[in-house]
Amino acid sequence: MLAIPSSKLTPLLQPYISLLGKCTTIHHLKQTHSIFITTGLSQDIFAMIKILHLFAVSPFGDLYHASLLFDQIQTPNTFVWNTMIRGFSISSQPEKSHFFFSKMLRNGVIPDKHTYPLLLKAFSKSNNENPNQIHAQIVKFGLNFDSFVQNSLISAYSNGGGVGFFCAHQVFVEMSQKDPISWTAMIDGCVRNNYAKDGLEFFIKMRLAGIRPDKVTIVIVLCGIGMVGDVWFGRCIHGFYVECGRVNWDVYVSNALVDMYAKCGFCNDAQKIFDELPWRNVVCWSTLIAGYVQCSRFKEALFVFQDMLVEEVEPNQAVLATILTACTHLGALDQGRWVHGYIDRNNLEVNMTLGTALVDMYAKCGAIDEAFLFFQTLANKDVYPWTAMINGVAIHGHALKSLDIFSQMLSDGVRPNAVTFIGVLSACSHGGLVDQGRMYFDRMSRVYGIEPNLEHYGCMVDLLGRAGHLKEALDLVKSMPMEPSAGVWGALFGACMIHKDFELGEWIGKHLIKLQPQHSGRYALLANLYSVSQKWEEAACVRKLMKGKGVEKKPGCSLIEVGGAIHEFIAFDRSHSKSKEIYVMLDGITVQMKIAGYTPLLFDMDVG
Repeated sequence: MLAIPSSKLTPLLQPYISLLGKCTTIHHLKQTHSIFITTGLSQDIFAMIKILHLFAVSPFGDLYHASLLFDQIQTPNTFVWNTMIRGFSISSQPEKSHFFFSKMLRNGVIPDKHTYPLLLKAFSKSNNENPNQIHAQIVKFGLNFDSFVQNSLISAYSNGGGVGFFCAHQVFVEMSQKDPISWTAMIDGCVRNNYAKDGLEFFIKMRLAGIRPDKVTIVIVLCGIGMVGDVWFGRCIHGFYVECGRVNWDVYVSNALVDMYAKCGFCNDAQKIFDELPWRNVVCWSTLIAGYVQCSRFKEALFVFQDMLVEEVEPNQAVLATILTACTHLGALDQGRWVHGYIDRNNLEVNMTLGTALVDMYAKCGAIDEAFLFFQTLANKDVYPWTAMINGVAIHGHALKSLDIFSQMLSDGVRPNAVTFIGVLSACSHGGLVDQGRMYFDRMSRVYGIEPNLEHYGCMVDLLGRAGHLKEALDLVKSMPMEPSAGVWGALFGACMIHKDFELGEWIGKHLIKLQPQHSGRYALLANLYSVSQKWEEAACVRKLMKGKGVEKKPGCSLIEVGGAIHEFIAFDRSHSKSKEIYVMLDGITVQMKIAGYTPLLFDMDVG
C-alpha cells in the first residue's frame, strides 16, 4: 500500500485532517473538501494530496472529482501521479491508467517502483495481450531487478496466457531473490494457464528452497491438484496444513480442500471437511454442491441444497444454476420447477448462466414448450442460452425447428461456439438432413474459425451412418486429425447395425474391445451383433472372452420423478420399497410382449 507523504501539520490544519479520517461516504468527503476550500486550507499541498487519495482510491471515491482536483495541483510529484494511476487501475476504466502514465512521462516525472505494479494491474484488467512495452520501460528506468516489480511482471504476463506465460517464467528464472510472493505468482500462473502439473512442481521446488507457503499459495496449489486429480498430493497438502493448526478455522483453505477432494472424486472426504467447518457461508455450500454434481452424485447435491435452505443460507445464482444441473441429470422436472419458482419468489436476477441452466433443465426434462417460453423471456441473450435451446430442440427430434433457431441466433448477431455446432449437427442427424449437415460442418472452420473436435466428428459420423453413407462415414473417421474415440467408432457401429453391414460392424466391435478391454458395454455390442446375425458360437466366444478377462457387467440404472420424489431403479435390484409390485408388473408386460410375437434380440451378457 502506498504511503502518503508526511509534512508538519499546523495546529489549524490538524482537526480538519482528522475529519477526513472520519469520512465514510462520498457525500461526507465532498462536504469536508468544501470546508477546506472555504477556510483557505485548500492551498496546503499535503491536505490536497490527502483528499485526492480519498477521492481516487477509497471504496466510496469519485474519480471524476479526483481528476478535477488533480488538475489543480501545479507540480504533482510521483506519489500524486501514482495515486491517479492506482485509482483507475482498480476502476472500471483501467485504460485511463495508461493515459496518466503517458502524461506523467511527458511532464518529465520519473516513475518509481510503485508505479509499474499499479500500471501492470491496470494492464491486466484492460485485457491487453502482454506487457512487453511496460517491461521495456521498467528496464529503461533500471527497475527490472526490484522484486516488487518483478513479481508484478510475473502476474501480468501470466494473465495474458500463451507466449506471455513463458515470458513470466523467464522473469522468474532471472530473479536473484525469490520471495514467497514470487513463487506464488509463478504457481498461480501455471494453474491459470492449464499447466497445473508444472505449478505443483514449482511448489515442490519452493518447499525444497525452504520457503514456507502462506494460505494463498495453499489455495492455489489445491486448485492445481484438483485439475490434475492427484488426491495423494492433495492429502499431503492437507496434512501439512493440519500441522499448522489452522485448517479448522480458515474458510478459504477449507473451501479449497472441499473443492480439491470433490474434483478428485472423493466426495465423502469433501463432505467430512465441510462438516468440520465451524461456520459456513454460501461459498462453502456452493463448493460442496458443485463437488457432488462434478462427481455425478446428483441426489446428494439436492440433499445438501435442502440442508442449506434449512440452515437459512440464501443461495446465489451459482448455487441455483448448479442445482438445476443436478435436476437436469436426474430428470427431476418438479424439483427444477420449484427452483424456478424460488427464483421468482425472491426476485433474484436471472443472469445468463442461470437462464441457460433453466432452459437446459426444461428441455432435457421433456418440457420443451416451457423451455421455449422461458427462453423467449430472456433479454440480451448471449451464445449460451441460444445453444441450450438449439440442443434442447434437437434432442426432441425437431430438426428443422432447431436449425430455424440457429438462423435466428445468427440474425441477432450472436456468434456460435463449438457447443452450438454440436446441437446443429445433432439436429441434422436426427432429421436425416445430410446436405445441411455437410454444409454446417464445412462452415465451422471456414466461416467461424472453429476447428471440429471429437464430438463434432462423432455427430457427422452418426449423421452419415444413419443415412446409410457408411463408406463416407468410414472415410471421415480415417481422415480425422486426431485419434478416433470409442464414441466415434460406436456411432459408426450403430449405423452398421441399422443397415445390417455386419462385416464392417464386426471389425468395429473387435476394435472397440481392443480400445476398452475392461468396458463391459463393448463386449455387449459385439455379442448383440452376432446374435442379430445368428452367429451363436461367436456370441458365446465373446461371453467367454469377457469372463476370462474378469470384466464385470455393470447393472443398468434408470431414474424417474413421481410427485416430486426421485425413484432409482437398478437391474435385478430389489431395494425399492415397491419392488414386489414392480416385478409383478414387469412379468405381466413380458408375457404380453411374447403373446404379441416380440422376441428380444439382445444377447444375455450375464457373466455371474
